[in-house]
Amino acid sequence: MAQNSPFRLLFILLLGSLTGALTAFAASIPPESQKKAAATTDYTFIKNRAEILAKAKQEGALRVLAEMQPPNIKASTAAFMNKYPFIKLHIEQITGTDSAQRNVLEIKSGAAKKWDIIHLSTDFYNEYLPYLWKIDLLGMAKQGVLQIPGPMIDPKNRNVVSFFTRFQVTAYNPKFLRSELLPKTWEDLLKPELKGRKFAADIRPTEIAGLVPLWGLERTVEFARKLAAQQPIWVRGGSRTLTSIIAGEVPMMIGPNFGSVKRAQRKDPAGNLQYVIVEPVPVRLTLEEAIQISAANRHAALLWLEWMASPEAQRLTDEHEPFDSSVYVRGGAVEQELRGRQLSEVGWEHHQTMDQWQAKIFEAYGFPKLDQTK
Repeated sequence: MAQNSPFRLLFILLLGSLTGALTAFAASIPPESQKKAAATTDYTFIKNRAEILAKAKQEGALRVLAEMQPPNIKASTAAFMNKYPFIKLHIEQITGTDSAQRNVLEIKSGAAKKWDIIHLSTDFYNEYLPYLWKIDLLGMAKQGVLQIPGPMIDPKNRNVVSFFTRFQVTAYNPKFLRSELLPKTWEDLLKPELKGRKFAADIRPTEIAGLVPLWGLERTVEFARKLAAQQPIWVRGGSRTLTSIIAGEVPMMIGPNFGSVKRAQRKDPAGNLQYVIVEPVPVRLTLEEAIQISAANRHAALLWLEWMASPEAQRLTDEHEPFDSSVYVRGGAVEQELRGRQLSEVGWEHHQTMDQWQAKIFEAYGFPKLDQTK
């Protein structure tokens, strides 16, 4: 072909036109979309479920560190190994802030490499992230490679899953509280008839802080001031107070966990302990788990994360935790209790702000400082 042939000139013109079109198309993509796409490419994506199963069979083992009750650990181990008999599963329990802090230090020093899956304590959430395998659980769930409801996965850190949901109720003794005084909304607690040690409130205001996502901080703090003016019985922790309600020593308590109340009801054959769900209902994610970057059994770990989101695992959670199943798994005890109700969801984006909200509310109650370590 001659150097300046018509064909060569036509090719150059077409190439320039195509390049210009591609440049214009790239420029038309919003910067935030470009940034999001770039971030997603940092994650490993497995397209084929058969590949996960094959490699999990080769691994043949799995070690999990989880904030689960021993009866649930026992039942879940048996059920998982029944479904995947080629995986030898070992689970150990981790509970409390002190244990979580020690575990974070072990992970950072490399002394926790024996664990494939680790529990992420909300108090130290960001500290775990550099030590996690960047596997795109959210993308794989959306594509159907893994059967995990999307809202259970952190949309920003796409490799972290939450399997439990906790929410607060108001517990009461029907023998010592008139039915017309039972609150349906949080504002009902401000009635004059409920002033003067008519109900107990926890000095660590998890339930009130959980209203911030829906109400905003300013409205929530103002409500806390009004609640304190009702002169409640200040307590710390729900278990002992629930016992006092059963005994008739305290008529009502706001804020105990739904699961704690249901567990206490099992020990109350007389039916002295009842509860109502006050709206909006503050709900929060718990049992966050992820795969360590050093995990030897990554594919077996993927099967575990998927199984924990299954209806079977959620039923075991309701039975043995108890009543801590995810609001995002239809048919679970929590989902059924909250279906159709107005929720204030303490979501993934609020992990690092809950302590700040609680401190503000504690101050609004009239106390000088909230001890976050207890």
